[in-house]
Amino acid sequence: MSYTAIVDYGVGNLKSVTNAMRYLGLDTCITGDEAVLERADAIILPGVGAFPDAAERLRGPGLDRVLVRQAAKKPILGICLGMQLLFDVGEEGRECGGLGLVHGSVRRIKTDRKLPHIGWNSLSLQNHSPLFRGLEEGAWVYFVHSFCGVAEHETDVIARTEYGPSLVAAVSHGNVYGCQFHPEKSGEAGLQILRNFGGLNR
Repeated sequence: MSYTAIVDYGVGNLKSVTNAMRYLGLDTCITGDEAVLERADAIILPGVGAFPDAAERLRGPGLDRVLVRQAAKKPILGICLGMQLLFDVGEEGRECGGLGLVHGSVRRIKTDRKLPHIGWNSLSLQNHSPLFRGLEEGAWVYFVHSFCGVAEHETDVIARTEYGPSLVAAVSHGNVYGCQFHPEKSGEAGLQILRNFGGLNR
């Protein structure tokens, strides 16, 4: 059976991601089980809340090590906090290690605008990622965040957005992809991104 595993570690908005994938006709399985993740064609790591709490919830049952191993074999997509966890370290509240799948850190957004950044912003695409195949430059997507990834290598950045300064909106490194925004809440553009991700390993 072909399916995308959605990681259940107690901090993700699982229902909206599952509903969006189901709408696209893509089978999913919500799980925190290593064997189920191993059999999946692809993995989505959602997340809401604070970086240190989420990182600890991954480490507790050893899901951090599982995800690092799986990233060598299949596509993984981090969404919102899930994208931030892909980085080496987060600086929210206290410094805390991430998965180290994308090099860089997660820092509070330096802006004169209101935080958290909530709402629709347009994407500036770069580095030609298959995640954005069929997406128009300037596509609008939905954000909710106060912290953002700062990539060590610009070659890992596949989209940026403006909120005062230019912010990393999406990353890609090997099999690993991350969206700071919520594709499952971003209308047709978001559905196209999830459709593209669903087709990466099929």
